[in-house]
Amino acid sequence: MQGLVLQLTRAGFLLLLWLFIWSVLRVLRNDIYAPTGAVMVRRGLALRGTLLPSRQQRHAARYLVVTEGALAGTRITLGTQPVLIGRADDSTLVLTDDYSSTRHARLSPRGADWYVEDLGSTNGTYLDRAKVTTAVRVPVGTPVHIGKTVIELRP
Repeated sequence: MQGLVLQLTRAGFLLLLWLFIWSVLRVLRNDIYAPTGAVMVRRGLALRGTLLPSRQQRHAARYLVVTEGALAGTRITLGTQPVLIGRADDSTLVLTDDYSSTRHARLSPRGADWYVEDLGSTNGTYLDRAKVTTAVRVPVGTPVHIGKTVIELRP
């Protein structure tokens, strides 16, 4: 009788161990294959369970505006070419910020939307409060933090 209980205990423990391993692998798989760089942004006002688009999102971005940092007030007209941001002299927006990299980030147009991507910077690029790891769509009026500099797309 004790041998049977011991065998059932071993089998139960082994089953629990495999369930634990399976759950860990499932979580890892979801983390690896989940879309990276995805950012949730609250848009509009909630009304009866639906989200209404804000006034800013009805207009396409036409300007890149520096809202904070040494270049506050700088406005760049957006065209069809990507905007390179960093300390390099050939950047579209040349930063004098010690916390920005030589080639820090790039804003690229894709249709009517603009996407920001970090170019392997030391301190990272943040869309609102989320770190950017891949190309992420930038909604109009959402702050992009590059070191001490904050930029926004404006209509």
